[in-house]
Amino acid sequence: MDILVTGEAQRWEEFRAARSTEGHNCTWEPELQLIGSEADLVIDLSLDERPENLLLYAMKPEVPVLGCLVKLSPSIWEQYAHIYAANLLPGFMGMNPLETALSATGNAAKLDALMKELGWEYQLVKAATGMVTPRVVCMIINEAYFTAAEGTASREDIDISMKLGTNYPFGPFEWSKKIGLRNVYEVLQAVYRETGNERYRLSPLLREEYEAMPF
Repeated sequence: MDILVTGEAQRWEEFRAARSTEGHNCTWEPELQLIGSEADLVIDLSLDERPENLLLYAMKPEVPVLGCLVKLSPSIWEQYAHIYAANLLPGFMGMNPLETALSATGNAAKLDALMKELGWEYQLVKAATGMVTPRVVCMIINEAYFTAAEGTASREDIDISMKLGTNYPFGPFEWSKKIGLRNVYEVLQAVYRETGNERYRLSPLLREEYEAMPF
């Protein structure tokens, strides 16, 4: 396949290290201007941050798109049968199986054929803001920030206890660094807006650190 990958440079580097595209012709464009006639697949690593790309994809319904759609509500992209959501956030790109979701009009058999051609393991989940794994991990990170703010344990101790108690590969603050605090903040904000569930209300400490970040 001829695969066109678009997205931020840092995500592209992580994608190259985490995901095999052996046997396919893979090119990267940091900012997508148009989709050439030779493209068999588009992988959009920054679709959450660049929803305007949906307009480009709408004009090429014959080209499937695998996009990072963790923060955007499915209501925004549910009409596009050829667009498939994937958890391609930093820190998750190399996870197997890759978490994916269909739009309301999506075809599971077409997604399965695409993944088999790529040679990637995948897990199909219900389309939802935050998907499944990012939602859970970001909620755990948020709770860790509440604990750190109370002063009952250091961040290092929280990371150690979480790994020992749950057998997770990383502690919540280690996860936060891998995912990026901005992404953690935006996932929590998006899920809270969508659900109103108090479990996703931002820790004041997490919000403070986010607002102190350079943009």
